[in-house]
Amino acid sequence: MSSIALVTGGNRGIGLAIAHSLAEAGHRVVVTYRTGAAPSEFLAVKMDVTSTESVEAAFAEIESKWGTPEIIVANAGITKDARLVNMTEEQFDAVIDVNLKGVFNCTQAVVPYMLQAGCGSIVSASSVVGLYGNFGQTNYAATKYGVIGFTTTWARELGPKGIRVNAVCPGFVETNILASMP
Repeated sequence: MSSIALVTGGNRGIGLAIAHSLAEAGHRVVVTYRTGAAPSEFLAVKMDVTSTESVEAAFAEIESKWGTPEIIVANAGITKDARLVNMTEEQFDAVIDVNLKGVFNCTQAVVPYMLQAGCGSIVSASSVVGLYGNFGQTNYAATKYGVIGFTTTWARELGPKGIRVNAVCPGFVETNILASMP
């Protein structure tokens, strides 16, 4: 039987492209979404990555329908850009909650199953902005740099247990997340 791959934020943009690639590679794909339409070609589960309760409920639903994911692509992310002097606390907190806490919540929820199985793959979406920074993206850059920190730490913790942990750092890709950028 093919493995189960979970893509957070998999209903559009890069996440949807990842979901299609995983399906083409023979995986059964689960996508999560918080807003927007659920794609009909995958098992779609509503999840707010910022809420531990929502993450736990989504994992329970996935488990009851298909089983436990062997692969997780922590892709859900948002931008709320502003120059440092203009950034509001709400903008800062929202991006931290989705892009950083969301990766933590979803990964923490699936790792016990991966540890029990002795294998698994965790892929987190970072960004070149996490490596180099970008004008008007203090909050976004911090989260994407933090994801790189998560990845190196978790690779050390989980690698010896048979779980691969990686991050990808794409550059700018024309998706709806870039619509607000000049």
